[in-house]
Amino acid sequence: MSRKKPPNLIDFAHFWQANTRWDDNDIYGHLNNTVHYKLFDSAVNIFLLDHNLLDFRNGESVYLVVETGCSYFAELAYPDELAVGLRIIRLGTSSVTYETGLFKEGETQAAAAGHFVHVLVDKASRKPVPIDEVSRAAFQRIMA
Repeated sequence: MSRKKPPNLIDFAHFWQANTRWDDNDIYGHLNNTVHYKLFDSAVNIFLLDHNLLDFRNGESVYLVVETGCSYFAELAYPDELAVGLRIIRLGTSSVTYETGLFKEGETQAAAAGHFVHVLVDKASRKPVPIDEVSRAAFQRIMA
């Protein structure tokens, strides 16, 4: 099995700046793998909130995570400053597949790359619902 190559900074259409924290490091002296997922999750949800695509308190629908994954290419550690890259690689009727990348400040190759799949569901029934046209247009602006 060949190892995939890390994505490049220019592969991404949207970025969120993040700082690592003291307690992000584990006993091995680098970011614990769970931190990568927290950063991916934050970048996606901040995108949704910034574009008024999610009202998790009062909205009738919410996005639920149904799949995630991450590949690691280089170590990150506190006090690294990061750019979290975000793009959409698939936009379905009720699902969105994001690709994410963690870039150490000044680096053009991702230290880690992930994917993140959301499904829009009715908040009460938890059944999938179609993504509306306003949301679809916002997602299309960051499609790969």
